[in-house]
Amino acid sequence: MHIHIVHAHPEPASFNGALTETARLSLEGQGHLVSISDLYAEGFDPVESGNHYADRTDPDYFAALAEQRHAGKRNTVPGQVQCEIDRLIAADLVIFQFPIWWHGPPAILKGWFDRVFLSGRLYTGSMRYDRGFFRGKRALTSVTTGAPPAAFGPNARGGDMDQILWPVHYSLHYMGFGVLPPFVAHGVQGHGYAYRDAAGAAALRADHLRRWSEHLETLDGLTPIQFPGWDDWNEDGAPLVRAV
Repeated sequence: MHIHIVHAHPEPASFNGALTETARLSLEGQGHLVSISDLYAEGFDPVESGNHYADRTDPDYFAALAEQRHAGKRNTVPGQVQCEIDRLIAADLVIFQFPIWWHGPPAILKGWFDRVFLSGRLYTGSMRYDRGFFRGKRALTSVTTGAPPAAFGPNARGGDMDQILWPVHYSLHYMGFGVLPPFVAHGVQGHGYAYRDAAGAAALRADHLRRWSEHLETLDGLTPIQFPGWDDWNEDGAPLVRAV
C-alpha cells in the first residue's frame, strides 16, 4: 500500500515525532510506500483567508466555500493545498499523528481540514459520507495524551476519548474515508505533570512504540468504525425510523 502520514507536532524530537518515525520504519519494513506531510516543518498555513486566492470570484467579500469552488473550477487551487490533495489521492491509507491539546487536535491540523478538504473539488451536496470522494480509502488517527488511561472515559476527568476524536473521525467519514479505530498512547507525561518516575515514564513510552509498531502489522484485519450513511437518513438528514 501507499500510506501517507499527516504529522502535526512542532517538535521533531517529541514523542509524536518518535511515533511517526516508528510508523515509517515499520511500514517500510512491511514493504509499503510511506510519504509524510510534516505540517509544522513544511510551514503549512492553517488559516483560510482570501489572501490564498489570487483569482477571486468576489474580490470584495470573502466566502471560503465560494472561493474554494471557484479555485477548483479554474485550476487555481493554492499550491500548499494542491500538494496535500495530491498526497491524499495517491494514498491507500492516511494516518493522522497528533497530540490531544485542549480536548482536540492542534490548530494547525484543524486548519488543514478547513483548507484541504476543498468544497466542490472534494465534496459536494451529493458527494459526501459513504458516497464521498475518498471512498475506498482508509484513515487512522494516532494520538497522545499526557494523562493516564483512567482519566479518559465517560464522565472521567480528561473526557471521553470517543467524543474528543468524534469531530476528526466524522469529518473523515464525511469525506468518504473508512475510519479505523484510533491508536491512543496515554500517559506521555512531562512539563510539570508526572504520574510515574523517570524510569517508569521511559519504559511506558518504549512500550507505546512497541505496541504501535505491532498495531501497524494488523491493518488489514481492522474493522472501520460504523457511521450512518445516506440510506439511514430521510431527505432532511434526520435518522430514519425503521419498523421492527
